[in-house]
Amino acid sequence: MVSSDKRKKINVAVIGCSWMGRQHMAGVLSNDANLYAICDTAQSEIDKRLEEFSPERTCTDYRELVNDPNVDIAIIVTPDYYHLEMTEAFLRAGKHVLCEKPMALTMEECEKMIQVSKECDKLLMVGQVCRCNPQFMLAKKLIDSGEIGDLYYVESEYAHDYGIARGFNDWRVDPRRHGFIGGGCHAVDLLRWIAGNPIDVYAVGNKKCLTDWPIQDDANVAVFNFPNGVIGKVFVSIGCKRNYTMRSCFYGTKGTIICTGQTDDSYVMLYQNTNDTERKLTYHSGRDYNVGHRLGVAPKDHNVADELRELINSIETGAPLLTSPLDGASSVAVCCAAVESSRTGEKVVIKYPQA
Repeated sequence: MVSSDKRKKINVAVIGCSWMGRQHMAGVLSNDANLYAICDTAQSEIDKRLEEFSPERTCTDYRELVNDPNVDIAIIVTPDYYHLEMTEAFLRAGKHVLCEKPMALTMEECEKMIQVSKECDKLLMVGQVCRCNPQFMLAKKLIDSGEIGDLYYVESEYAHDYGIARGFNDWRVDPRRHGFIGGGCHAVDLLRWIAGNPIDVYAVGNKKCLTDWPIQDDANVAVFNFPNGVIGKVFVSIGCKRNYTMRSCFYGTKGTIICTGQTDDSYVMLYQNTNDTERKLTYHSGRDYNVGHRLGVAPKDHNVADELRELINSIETGAPLLTSPLDGASSVAVCCAAVESSRTGEKVVIKYPQA
């Protein structure tokens, strides 16, 4: 590996200047990479980030950056239905890509992205940021080390009031999206990461909150059978009246782990005796976690800096990606199966993409 003080700075282009795009811009700087370019269809959004981050180049059409020889990595932070088009363009132009979750909205799109990544021999990483959340990282470490015995039940939730978070130009309202795929993929990917690929799913849903939205439902509960006899549940609500949460619980034969899911809580709660109060175990990274805070990004923001750090490490050392295209597609496969089950009222056996 080339030492960080000797290697040429990697040039990164961030496509999308939204709130999440801002987090990625801060993440680029925290990794000692070069925020070379930013792009958004809205000049007003570009102007906000230009003043804050001073990139070398801006544009309102991502195609202007596709063949720019200065771009090494493109970070795609755009509505889900543009992910395939943009990812394919940058991969075919010889760039590595970090694509925000969900990888895409259909399995056909995901499989095309996998194929293009292989054809072009360029890295495609999917931004499933729960794998960089300090609580979830600690929970996985404790579970993998046998601290709570054998898992038998896992659950996670994605509760996010889209009624006040409709997205720039209402992109989240688009009927091509489904809350379980667009947001619930966070919870699904987390449980897959810890408990493995679920075998089948039975899901139900209703629509009580976002009644004026052109969507099927705004709340879903999905029950899964995981390998080794583990059962699990994912709850998704995109119309709830509460603060954002990804509260997650992991039950084992020797203990229970509960995570709030908030990135400003760098601990998990561990129970190992029935009558015990919880022990708060703190995650110590050794890294400059949430460096973006120094750059004016609130501590509860997503830890996308570590995502980019993982991608850069894979580029420089050949290490496996934290979230490979197959991982990203597999989480979409689970989400699509849950949506299908909710629509048909039948249990669905999950079909995964092939490596």
